[in-house]
Amino acid sequence: MVHTTNQQTHFVLVHGACHGAWCWFKLKPLLEAAGHRVSAFDLAASGTNTQSIQDVATLSDYTKPLLDFMATIPPEEKVVLVGHSLGGMNIALAMEKFPEKVSVAVFLTAFMPDSDHKSSYVLDQDRELGKTLIRPSSLFVKDLNKAKLFTKEGFGSVRRTYVVCDEDNAIKKEFQQWMINNNPVEEIKELKHVDHMPMLCDPKQLSVCLLDIAVQYA
Repeated sequence: MVHTTNQQTHFVLVHGACHGAWCWFKLKPLLEAAGHRVSAFDLAASGTNTQSIQDVATLSDYTKPLLDFMATIPPEEKVVLVGHSLGGMNIALAMEKFPEKVSVAVFLTAFMPDSDHKSSYVLDQDRELGKTLIRPSSLFVKDLNKAKLFTKEGFGSVRRTYVVCDEDNAIKKEFQQWMINNNPVEEIKELKHVDHMPMLCDPKQLSVCLLDIAVQYA
């Protein structure tokens, strides 16, 4: 069944490390079939982006395609920003720079920073992820160790929800809950029988979840 709402929502989908816009190919048409606008693109040195990861020095450089896109959104428009896995750090940068353009941020089994600790804090707590990545340098931990803190006025002013995947073996459910406890959100939703890639293994369940969030917060 296609869930529809009277108001069109603009979903901006941000992929995780080593992935690209391609990973949303099952989810995007489901959201569009429900009457919504969906934007998904490759971050630097990801997907079909021809830049080399060795030439991407900072998380800001890696996030530039998202930040450039957010800059084009008109002042009267707000988007639902969805970040998967490491994409949580990318949407955090967008929230910090463009808080007025985000109605709600959805951390989809994603790293979620806070405005009290250094920017690398949650990554420092979960070094295990580095063992699962093809390009562990793309975690940008050294850069984030020196980066400015996210602020309560920027990142902290945007409403946040967190989507837990109960069978995630990349970012364990217990660690997802630790991040939520560290920085409480408006609402927690849990996807059942879903691994670290819910957009591929159960896009229908994920689409219903995102549409519910949009109805409540967008």
